[in-house]
Amino acid sequence: MEEINSNKKYISWPVLTLMAFCTVIGLDDIMYNFQNQGMPVVTSWIIMCLFYVIPYSLMVGQLGSVFNNEGGGLSSWVRGTNGEFLGYFTAWTYWAASIPYAVDSANEIIVDIGWALTGSEKFQSQISNTKFALMTFAMFIIFIIVEHYFSHSMEVLSTIGGGLMLIMTLMFVFLAFLGLAKSGGHMATQPFTWRTLIPKFDMHYWTTIAMLIYALNGCELVAPYVTKMKKPKSDFPKAMIALALMTIFLTVFGSFALGIYFNSYHIPNDLKMNGAYYVFDMVGHQYGLGKTLLYVWAWTSVFYNAALLAVLLDAMTRMLISDTGDKYMPQFLQKKDKNGLPINGYILTVSLSAFIMLLGIFLPDMNDIFNWLLNLNGIISPGVTCWIFFSFMQIRKNSQKFTSDYVFIKNDKLGYLAGLFLLIVTAAATILGIAPQDIKKFSGYWWYELIINIVAIIVLIGLGAILPSIRRREEEYGIAFNKKQWTTIFVLIIGSIIFDLYLGEKNTLFHNAAINFGQIKIGVNIVMIIIETILAILVCWLVGRRKPTQVNN
Repeated sequence: MEEINSNKKYISWPVLTLMAFCTVIGLDDIMYNFQNQGMPVVTSWIIMCLFYVIPYSLMVGQLGSVFNNEGGGLSSWVRGTNGEFLGYFTAWTYWAASIPYAVDSANEIIVDIGWALTGSEKFQSQISNTKFALMTFAMFIIFIIVEHYFSHSMEVLSTIGGGLMLIMTLMFVFLAFLGLAKSGGHMATQPFTWRTLIPKFDMHYWTTIAMLIYALNGCELVAPYVTKMKKPKSDFPKAMIALALMTIFLTVFGSFALGIYFNSYHIPNDLKMNGAYYVFDMVGHQYGLGKTLLYVWAWTSVFYNAALLAVLLDAMTRMLISDTGDKYMPQFLQKKDKNGLPINGYILTVSLSAFIMLLGIFLPDMNDIFNWLLNLNGIISPGVTCWIFFSFMQIRKNSQKFTSDYVFIKNDKLGYLAGLFLLIVTAAATILGIAPQDIKKFSGYWWYELIINIVAIIVLIGLGAILPSIRRREEEYGIAFNKKQWTTIFVLIIGSIIFDLYLGEKNTLFHNAAINFGQIKIGVNIVMIIIETILAILVCWLVGRRKPTQVNN
């Protein structure tokens, strides 16, 4: 038996650190928050890293040590502390919250490839919202196929993508400060004084805190792989501590470096989507390298976001189906292929990802969709992170029951209060983050984004009620739906999404036509999408409610 175990392949803590790094921080995350806050974000990063990242990572480290034999990560933590139903609900909400994150990662791959092939942002103006959505959808299909046929693709992509991202970000910071010294201290941000780094604590600032949290959370996604480590009780916390130190360095110095090249008082509107390319183009020309650094960064970002999408697709789906009570989780979602991948869970992930893309189809352009998805992540992702602090509070309340080799804060009362503090901060940021960003306040598109933010939250979280009912059908009939029902439902959903994307295309027959309802004017294509979607849902319900008849082979 010892000989068999000695041949088992383990994930080392440095590799796990890079996997977590892919899900937590990158130059793009620094860019997003620089556009939201400007140079004052340097101070925000310092505060967040000291009072949020470090305790957050170490809490995850203790939770990973306590439940080192569990496979579901966060869902297992809540289930182990508060029972089966909350474990299921946590798994669902965490999985649902990861959908916009995965869509955003797929979007970034498209942007990266465009820059890598053309060396400019011009291709973005040539891509309609519908084409952008379909290309994002194709990315999901490609990565499901890759993970199905290449079992170690995730580890390989994480090592390459995470390693290259770390190298490129460090190189950018080094070259930026070297260039600052060579130029005699000249910065694009002018005037630059100590007041430049002090945030203005108004309502806009507080509504952007959720985006900071979104940029910093995610390390718990690698928790399901704690069982693949040789010494999980000691190596997992070690990986989390290394992750926290890397995050502190990159966020603070990276943000300051951005202020060297971008005027904090006049930030480009597309900085979130294209800022990294702009800055590497400027650094390259500053050192006489032309567009070389831009192309290197483009391919680095391709691998990094590919690694992130791979980890998200696999980890969040495993978190949904692993160690979740049979009372609530349908058997068909727990089905795995020969490589142990939850293939039906992947299909469910892709379906909801397409729905999210559909919500943003009426926004003006590709940049607005990109920014909206980021802001949506800044709402629901921090909200679900509250479960982490909730679980940590539970194990500190019952420390004698939940023992571990690694303990964050020896005193249980202080540990509990630390978890409560982060829970309150994260919940407040989530609520404030619902207000749309990057758009004129109270304009028509502002209200549209507010509405689709609320709709996305309701649908993603609310659909969790359907799975227990499907599980009850399995218990009653043996199967939830027969092959004919599954095929009909699948065709209806995919067909409905594709048809809605067509109706949302700017050059369709119905795009400029409108219907007047009193003083309100609504586009014909919007009305048709609403009617078609309602009909598709109704037909799916009628097909799904029928008793499944099994065919004997």
